[in-house]
Amino acid sequence: MKAVRIESPGNINLVEVPIPEPDKGFVRVKVKAAAICATDLEVLDGRIAANYPLIPGHEWSGIVDSVGAGVDESWIGERVVGSNDVVCLTCPACRRGEWRYCKSFEEIGFKRNGAYAEYVLVPAYGLCRIPEQISFEEAALCEPLGVALGTMKKSRAKLGDTCLIMGAGSIGLCTLAVAKAMGLRDVVVCASSRRRESLARQHGADHFIAAAEQDLMKEMAKIHPDGTDVIIDATGMEECIQSALKLCRKGGTVVLEGYGRGKTMQICMDDIHINNLKVIGAGNNWNMHQKAIDLISSGVVNMCDFVSEKMGLEDYARGIEMVRSRPEGFVKAVFTL
Repeated sequence: MKAVRIESPGNINLVEVPIPEPDKGFVRVKVKAAAICATDLEVLDGRIAANYPLIPGHEWSGIVDSVGAGVDESWIGERVVGSNDVVCLTCPACRRGEWRYCKSFEEIGFKRNGAYAEYVLVPAYGLCRIPEQISFEEAALCEPLGVALGTMKKSRAKLGDTCLIMGAGSIGLCTLAVAKAMGLRDVVVCASSRRRESLARQHGADHFIAAAEQDLMKEMAKIHPDGTDVIIDATGMEECIQSALKLCRKGGTVVLEGYGRGKTMQICMDDIHINNLKVIGAGNNWNMHQKAIDLISSGVVNMCDFVSEKMGLEDYARGIEMVRSRPEGFVKAVFTL
């Protein structure tokens, strides 16, 4: 089969590899769509630990075409998305449903081969069926939408809360969609530029701040003069996190959704201590695919707008460059097979 494989950090190629066979408890999925995530570029650049050589890809959808031992054969032919979490299912963390705390946890696309390929092996226990009205491209984005769902669940945000989302990448925009679906009000999206302003407003942003040309502190003082109830940082950037701690209302919540790329950062502890802020990590979100499917299926969120470019595996270099350069209006490049 064809696959895009990272041989070592910085070295990626389109290769021919054997079609894999599913082990006990796993299924083989014929990939129909696989989205390029910015995190995949961290793997490509060697900034996230991975088992090289590695086929990346953790945002996918497809059709089950083979099952391993112990798996119900009725899955064959089903349109599916699924969890990338390979776990033991027996330890205390797994029994609580907290799969990513499993001591034997491995993730497809990072420690195991992912979906930049014609076929991918995934655990049967994490499969979710895709309704016919949802396209494979939309379904592949259940993973970033699931990140947003998990983040907002951890935030304990409630109807009527004010909200600021730092970042307008795919995760920030998915978080915006979920925040609006939850009934949060006066939702602000802050990004470095206006390249995604129209998309953010289309998906419900009440305000948009371009930090490169506007003073974030002054603008937020006009919009949320008493501070913001819930602030989601989807950037993982030190400057944005520092600003979030200062802009949150006393007793409010700051949620760290973005990946910090292993950096040590400086914050003012008194911003948290004196103002009694709740600072929540949201880097691991599991078991959210079914909720994401339900949201898309109901029409509450529209993921079609986030599919910016479709391409074949042979165009991987162009897709990666688009994710790096982020042209105006661009959100996701998706391999379609």
